[in-house]
Amino acid sequence: MAVKIKRVGVIGAGHMGSGIAHVCGLAGYGVVINDLSADRLKAALATINGNMARQVKRQRITEEQRKNALKRIVPAESMDVFASCDLVIEAATEKEEVKRKVYSELCPMLRSDAIIGSNSSSISITRLAAATDRPEHFIGIHFMNPPAVMELVELIRGIATDDETFETTREFCVNLGKTVAVSEDFPAFIVNRILMPMINEAIYTLYEGVGTVEAIDTAMRLGAHHPMGPLQLADFVGLDTCLSVMQMLYEGLADSKYRPCPLLVKYVEAGWLGRKTQRGFYDYRQEKPVPTR
Repeated sequence: MAVKIKRVGVIGAGHMGSGIAHVCGLAGYGVVINDLSADRLKAALATINGNMARQVKRQRITEEQRKNALKRIVPAESMDVFASCDLVIEAATEKEEVKRKVYSELCPMLRSDAIIGSNSSSISITRLAAATDRPEHFIGIHFMNPPAVMELVELIRGIATDDETFETTREFCVNLGKTVAVSEDFPAFIVNRILMPMINEAIYTLYEGVGTVEAIDTAMRLGAHHPMGPLQLADFVGLDTCLSVMQMLYEGLADSKYRPCPLLVKYVEAGWLGRKTQRGFYDYRQEKPVPTR
């Protein structure tokens, strides 16, 4: 008998974790959001509140919906609260060793029928599932960034994921108001398999002097009708994330077309990771972002 999802746990109160909690709370699910840092949890709840207030202002949701959703989202510094959850979504940093450590602490807390979903954007779901006590009840649930705005969720079955887990999770995503794209378990799945090499190619175009930061972004915005240029998008995603996905593709598929651009590596080594560090391909330390090359 498949589990009925009513209560959702979220591990990680960063940008993605808080966004996932936001979406689940609005859809009527009870939500427990967990992080090791009390400050991060506090900041996540403030972010969710602010983002929902913006949705009210734009008339996407009502004030009553906002208040009810906020009541459903409970912060927790300990994992033992997950004992009552039907589904726990891990949104920890995109490092396999971190995710494995999370699962080793999480699994003993869960009911045997609870589902674990990983928000990983590139790591093998089969490999992550093997680090748990329930590979059959493990699935990739990759929300796009930012989760409250983006309409798509990629669902990725590991080799052991059973049909009930897949169908229950698909129904849950539809209840969140998301469109589901099903991906096979290959490095970076669908969206990042296509998007990240495009961003990497834009960085090569800059590296080789074909165009400036401004010229490249303007060309793709106005010439291909992209809502933001690829270098601006790289800064938004985080250059460390872009690099880790490209490394995953390069190592996982052993094809030189996925080699990360040396300029991307250099920026990450400098700690210029984009918006989150105030510098990437643009400098965000003043009112108007200025290209750094």
